[in-house]
Amino acid sequence: MHQTYQADLVSIIMPTYNSGESLHESIISVLNQTYRNWELLVVDDYSSDATPQNLKKLAREDARIIPVFLTENRGSGFARNEGISRAKGQYIAFLDSDDLWHKEKLSRQLTFMKEQAHGFTFTAYHVFEEVPERQKRTVHVPEKISYTELLKNTIIGCLTVMIDREKVGDFRMPLLRTRQDTATWLSILKQQDYAYGMTEPLAYYRLSTASLSSNKWKMLQKNWQMYRQHEGLPLVYASYVFCCYVFHAIWKRRKQK
Repeated sequence: MHQTYQADLVSIIMPTYNSGESLHESIISVLNQTYRNWELLVVDDYSSDATPQNLKKLAREDARIIPVFLTENRGSGFARNEGISRAKGQYIAFLDSDDLWHKEKLSRQLTFMKEQAHGFTFTAYHVFEEVPERQKRTVHVPEKISYTELLKNTIIGCLTVMIDREKVGDFRMPLLRTRQDTATWLSILKQQDYAYGMTEPLAYYRLSTASLSSNKWKMLQKNWQMYRQHEGLPLVYASYVFCCYVFHAIWKRRKQK
């Protein structure tokens, strides 16, 4: 049976775990949106610091902030799924608790989706370390990308995605500890011809210690596992798209604004 969603409401899904000060900054970037018809589902993945208390305080200040508290640590994919399950909006957007949005992100992306009748969109984004105004680089995106193209170039930033559930249908993220977002986009693109990119940067991705080179090899391993285990790609084809992915990942990190 087709599920009914609240028209034009954007449900923003934000997993958080021991996020410290960055949670407040991320939520402020949502509060500052020029588009006002949104709900923010912040799913705390059993934090051990002051994140739950900070979240409760923020939620008391704006009824659109909806906190969800998990009773054990399950990972960001599980946390996002909890948020999606409770979301009432026609549109789903994602923002992690250490990333930020441009104040017109929602309004410009919604206008783009409605004018072009797109169900799955993403945008370019800036990469920064401490101060958003001091960007290390900008990740530029294609105007559209297909399933086979995304296998070779995992260019879609989770913090930039918006999905119209009236067009795409209900969806969930696979319960992978990493790469669950890319696996989700691949799953959707098996049913949709393309995801459509906005070349305008509308989000800010914060580099963290998890982004350091010491963890890059782990990410390569996880990507390989996603190809072979989750997507079930044959060895030869998986090797081909993996090489393309590595090339694009290096190019993306070296190319400056």
